[in-house]
Amino acid sequence: MSDQKKGVANLGIFVADLAFRADRLPAIGETIIGKGFIMGPGGKGANQAVASARAGAKVSFISKIGKDSFGDNALAAWAKDGVTACVTQSTIEPTGAAFIFVNPETGENAIIVYPGAAGTITPADVEANADVIRSAKVFVTQLEQPVDAAVRGLAIAREAGVTTVFNPAPAAPLPDAIYPLCDYIAPNETEAAMLTGIAPGNEDDARRAGDILLQRGVGCALITLGARGALYHTREKSVIVSAITGGKVIDTTGAGDAFVGGFTAALSEGLDPIAAVRFGSATAGISITRPGAAASMPKRAEIDALLATSTPA
Repeated sequence: MSDQKKGVANLGIFVADLAFRADRLPAIGETIIGKGFIMGPGGKGANQAVASARAGAKVSFISKIGKDSFGDNALAAWAKDGVTACVTQSTIEPTGAAFIFVNPETGENAIIVYPGAAGTITPADVEANADVIRSAKVFVTQLEQPVDAAVRGLAIAREAGVTTVFNPAPAAPLPDAIYPLCDYIAPNETEAAMLTGIAPGNEDDARRAGDILLQRGVGCALITLGARGALYHTREKSVIVSAITGGKVIDTTGAGDAFVGGFTAALSEGLDPIAAVRFGSATAGISITRPGAAASMPKRAEIDALLATSTPA
């Protein structure tokens, strides 16, 4: 049965991204004039699903949205990118939204997320989509929806022999039971520091943080290190995979989601894990050269072209 599994199943949230560009965040009680605004689709799970689909994977997205204009926008965006929507629409809770501050000079960002309807996802909602998870090659989830829903999704995938990828974002305390369900755990530097107590400021510290995650039961600690690349860390192999740059940095908002989306798409095609990390890095390397989150995700031909001109780590 395992050779019949295809594509990526993603459990996560959708939010409408409301991105403001300004030199700085205002102080409490202060109003400042911005330098730009854009509204588009966002949410870590939804961003990753779009990234995987544009990278060539067959993608199903499991979530909840509101029965409102933001929800309608979500359905239209997924249809355009070929993402199969496995979602329910709430008449009580709205579709989620995110305030995003972006510095136009550095591309750095700060974000406030309200999950809305997706914040009410339960293990029972995940169970209702168990067949979607079981039929996938790779299952990925994050922490913007309740953690018990993420645990149930990972457990269903693990029981079915589906490769599991857990992106513990935004950073939050985790139940011990979640770690052994993860073939890959993919935190960034901030999340790795919160989970392990070790800030991965250099390669040795990154590996120390990775060791702690391995001791808790994960198969691979995949720690993204920004411009320094990503650490692929298992009991048998530990490699820093260099970042792949696609041009001038414009907006880093969706970089982590681009990486995870590209990585899971590559895994679903059966690529070697290190090659899949490079594929994820190229996906992120292009996304940061464009404004927006889901809107910045590159197409497969762009990723392949960048990989063809970069040197493997």
